[in-house]
Amino acid sequence: MKKIVYIPLDDRPANLDDVVLQGKGAGLEVLAPPAGAIRNRLDDRAEVEGTEVVGTSGASYGDPSAVRRFLLDHAAQADGFIVSVDMLAYGGLIGSRRLQSDPGGDYPAYDPQATLLLDTIAGLKKDYPDKPVFVLDTIMRLATTTMAEGLTLEAYNESRALMMKPRPEQSDFDEILNGYDLQPDGTNYEPTVYFDKELYYNARRRKFKTNRYVLEALLQGAGVDFAAFGVDDASTQGVQANEIHWIEAHIDERLGGTGGQNPERAIILPDADGLGHSLMGRMAQTLLGGPQAAKPGFAVNYFGTHGSEIVNSYEYMDVHTNILRHIDIAGGVYAGDNTGTAPGSSQAGEIAQAEAQPEDAAARPAAGGRQVYDLELVALTSEDRIADAVARIEANRTAHIPTLVVDFTRGGSAGTVVTPELLASSATGGLFGYSAWNTAGNKIGMALGMAQSRFAFLHTEKQERSLGPALDAHGSLLFKRFLKDYSYKTLEIAAIRMESRARTPYTNVTADQNMRIFNTPEDYDYLTELLRTDMQRLTAELAAQPAFGIGSNSPSCAVRRFGVPAGGTAPSPSDWRFARYAGASLPRENPDFVWWRAFEITLGPVVDLKRTAQGDCE
Repeated sequence: MKKIVYIPLDDRPANLDDVVLQGKGAGLEVLAPPAGAIRNRLDDRAEVEGTEVVGTSGASYGDPSAVRRFLLDHAAQADGFIVSVDMLAYGGLIGSRRLQSDPGGDYPAYDPQATLLLDTIAGLKKDYPDKPVFVLDTIMRLATTTMAEGLTLEAYNESRALMMKPRPEQSDFDEILNGYDLQPDGTNYEPTVYFDKELYYNARRRKFKTNRYVLEALLQGAGVDFAAFGVDDASTQGVQANEIHWIEAHIDERLGGTGGQNPERAIILPDADGLGHSLMGRMAQTLLGGPQAAKPGFAVNYFGTHGSEIVNSYEYMDVHTNILRHIDIAGGVYAGDNTGTAPGSSQAGEIAQAEAQPEDAAARPAAGGRQVYDLELVALTSEDRIADAVARIEANRTAHIPTLVVDFTRGGSAGTVVTPELLASSATGGLFGYSAWNTAGNKIGMALGMAQSRFAFLHTEKQERSLGPALDAHGSLLFKRFLKDYSYKTLEIAAIRMESRARTPYTNVTADQNMRIFNTPEDYDYLTELLRTDMQRLTAELAAQPAFGIGSNSPSCAVRRFGVPAGGTAPSPSDWRFARYAGASLPRENPDFVWWRAFEITLGPVVDLKRTAQGDCE
């Protein structure tokens, strides 16, 4: 079993638990630092005057020194590395955007402690040149962190509004650093009320210098294999724009890119919490497929508005381009647009050659001048097309075409119209990837990385002893995505928020932003028990849906392995073997408010699948 040392962006489940489980679904052992080394939390103390909260404090961050020791201690046994720059240098995502009293020194000696930590990555590549080293870095987001070191929701709203305003176009690195507060006419923006904008700009200056260090010292200098730059909480204009363009130009001029991107070295796009998933997909393709393996081709099929016409409110890139760049990060290749092709037609597994991108050399021509694709991404963008989308998923299931689904219909959670229709189809239980969680970039990264890693595993694995545990992990992750993205984020969260807000003793806070300090200990315990009770019920309800069919006479099936055709030696995706969903449970003590807010919970359902006889589930 291949071992991956994984340094996550932080310890939220989206960046830690889910990525580890994804790795297991690809037969990989994922080694992450101990919990104490990467623990991040919001403020845990409130200063109160009467019925009002007048301040908060006590945020905690990861321990970069402990993370560095873990990385070095486990380097020899690892087969590959995925390292978050934010965690290694700053103790996590929120640590990387802490307000700073000074901007640091001149580049490259801007922060000796940070660069010493980052040089650990360069040392890995020097000591283990044949092991893939991938890094993920973030462009600092627009807004401050709510509930960290006293920063309030008002500070979040004020900072995001100010940072979305246009700045003069600048391409010189130092001019960008010094121009953060400039309006297009060269004058400064108005003073701020709820946060100190100069402290914010200092944090931004330090972070942008780190972005440059990753490009120059790690990618160029040390030969690190690949970097994914995620623009966290973005906009089509504002303080990030010059940084994005500078990085894109650097990728073109120094790393052989085109249009600001290089699928072999570095990609920049809107995402943060989906980057670990995408890079785990790339790692699975790299280690399991081998250096000579063809990149799997992804076709994209929109049911509703085409992604080129959609720009998420927290992003600067349209959805279609964002999908293409995530395919690059995950180590796949864009095989073309399937939108409008008939489900179940003879085009299954092929698309018109004219629709494929000519620069995508890895798209493989098939007989009749069409293009072969390996997986299809079904993008749900309009509720009124869900019947067609389900028909497509079912047709792909019959035609043995690996399929993943991304739900863009309801902002940050699963759609109330489309999800019941997905769950009413047994074909949904056989998906290779799915997500409806948070921003468009997050959803894409999670679903696509999940599908890529699973496909790479099934395309290469023949050992029976490895197939069962990997399938249980994949089934558990797919079940979790629906349990979290729909059962919790769409159905349950409103009840938690309502109870938290109704029970707070304070009149000037939104209690569910930090229930640890805005609710009494007794009410926090009540909210936790409410969560655990309701999630038990929702787990049972989800398990019984036809998508899984657990406990029914006809449980749904998932792909256990790609079979080896008679006379062949290599697994073929067209010759599938299946397993049926047999059980799903959720440890009662597992659901918890990991960051003390309603937005994010731990959730660890365990799904069991049973191997079927060949010919079943066809």
